[in-house]
Amino acid sequence: MAGRWRNDLNYSDVTPKQGFLNRRQLMAGGAALGGALAMGGIAGPALAGLGAKPSVYSTDAAPNALEDITNYCNFYEFGTGKDDPAKHAEKLTTDPWSVKIDGLVDRPGDYSFDDIMSGVELEERIYRFRCVEAWSMVVPWVGFELADLLARVGVRSEAKYVGFETLVRPAEMWAQNRAILDWPYREGLRLDEAMHPLTILATGLYDEPLPKQNGAPLRLVVPWKYGFKSIKSIVRITLSADQPPTSWNMANGREYGFYSNVNPQVDHPRWSQASERLVGGGLFAKRVPTLMFNGYEDEVAGLYDGMNLSRSF
Repeated sequence: MAGRWRNDLNYSDVTPKQGFLNRRQLMAGGAALGGALAMGGIAGPALAGLGAKPSVYSTDAAPNALEDITNYCNFYEFGTGKDDPAKHAEKLTTDPWSVKIDGLVDRPGDYSFDDIMSGVELEERIYRFRCVEAWSMVVPWVGFELADLLARVGVRSEAKYVGFETLVRPAEMWAQNRAILDWPYREGLRLDEAMHPLTILATGLYDEPLPKQNGAPLRLVVPWKYGFKSIKSIVRITLSADQPPTSWNMANGREYGFYSNVNPQVDHPRWSQASERLVGGGLFAKRVPTLMFNGYEDEVAGLYDGMNLSRSF
């Protein structure tokens, strides 16, 4: 069952890695990580040859093939087709990379990717992934809990929300030259959602550095929410007292709420959310019932006690 956790399995136990790995699709990764860095602690693990440890938070579902995950995705900065990111994302420069962390934090600043990875212990998190478009897959992310990073920069007591922004670089992200969305891409979480142990910053996939089309070098993963909440290629994290604007809510608030929790009882205005199509099943891929909170109800339902989830969607 999707909600059952395990701590003894890695991707290699459930699907053959080499059968799916296409190294030409993988980014070179972040800079080699070494030395004592600005945020303190020992040197972070090098991302080439991740060696992430298994996680008790991994689902028992078998991951999709790497080919599925890297060639069927949404990253509108590179186009609106599912294969557009794989075609165009190689133009993106991911080294050097830095993230501005500001707002209600004790130690604001521009942190390099090396800074962020300093002292980090990577885990493989095999998570269910459900898109608001009613398709789904299972992804073996590699990353670390967002809460760890927030603790390192110091969250001030007034903070209630965490906002995120994606890189804006139209010369490399060609679709940013079109008014598809109001760039930069923005997302946000309540602070308790951001601090939940299921919420991670992913830096890898299938025990390799994160491919550019999947949000290299650093993306958010919130497995109980629709996939568009898991913002890619993050360059800014802002702690605030007020709810931050989010791109799809700004574009069409009637269809895309701030919370965007997977809820099969609340249909999208233009289609049902009661079931989902499993990516990788071919032309006649079967549909399966969608699970509340994408199968993570036991872990996260308490975050929303007392809320009407048909209104706060």
